Amino acid sequence: MEKKIIIGSRSSDLAVWQANHVKNEIEKYHKNIEVIITLINTKGDIILDVALSKIGDKGLFTKELEVELQNENIDIAVHSLKDLETTIPEGLKLAAVTKRHEVEDALIARKSGTTIESLPLGATVATGSLRRKAQLANIRPDIRIVDLRGNVPTRVQKFIDSDWDAIILARAGLERLKMGKYISSYISVDEMIPAVGQGALGIQVKKDNSFAENIVRSLHDENTFLAVSAERSLLKFLEGGCQVPIGAYAEVESDSINLSAMVASVDGKRFYKKKMRGSKKEPEKLGEALGKDLLEAGAGKVLNEIYNDKTS
Repeated sequence: MEKKIIIGSRSSDLAVWQANHVKNEIEKYHKNIEVIITLINTKGDIILDVALSKIGDKGLFTKELEVELQNENIDIAVHSLKDLETTIPEGLKLAAVTKRHEVEDALIARKSGTTIESLPLGATVATGSLRRKAQLANIRPDIRIVDLRGNVPTRVQKFIDSDWDAIILARAGLERLKMGKYISSYISVDEMIPAVGQGALGIQVKKDNSFAENIVRSLHDENTFLAVSAERSLLKFLEGGCQVPIGAYAEVESDSINLSAMVASVDGKRFYKKKMRGSKKEPEKLGEALGKDLLEAGAGKVLNEIYNDKTS
């Protein structure tokens, strides 16, 4: 009898691309398995008229998928890893992390070749990410930043229809959806540190579903897993999420991991950026150590102010 795997995915264009990518990879390695994709709307998909930082809920793009996993209505959930909480719900596990796409953010402007530096004085730039807003404000304090929500094609169309000078999106999403033609320039990771896990997919299963876990192991990339483990450890240590301007990016080099991270005030005026190298065998320890460094440098005060503001 032919076996079946049900993939749970958000319904956005990018999420569907990601689910189909996982489906194709499973079918490549497991010819006798039928793979079905089930689309599930999350809170983050439904509430589109409020900035992510103001919704104030964890798991905005993942919670509903995780509930379906726990209820055994799906076998695996495919997430953009940057959306996945650092604390996995009871009974679930991160079973595989896919090989990472290029991680940079990308600038979409009116003219090809435009960079952040070459935007006109007082330019208007749209983004929905506090991390991008803070770093952009730090690089170019003169720029006017406006909020931008919606899936990738919607955000690009909003830019085309607007009088904005530019928008910033992740390179990975644009290229996966074959929308790379809109990119004016890539923003280097030295200039703008990406979101934790950016460019990688996280595949979640129920802990007791060994069949699904074994199936998705064929998609697992160990070096990406080690890198994002360091990033996620730092984020967990700092208790960060989409409501806090935190970025982190790790690269595996032979036996070590190089981790860069930033924490900033929302207006970008207070900006803390640190780097650290650690053992490939202990990515979590590296993340915690760099997180501690950032706190001691002054990031702790910024984070406390943001957290207190959220609870007041």
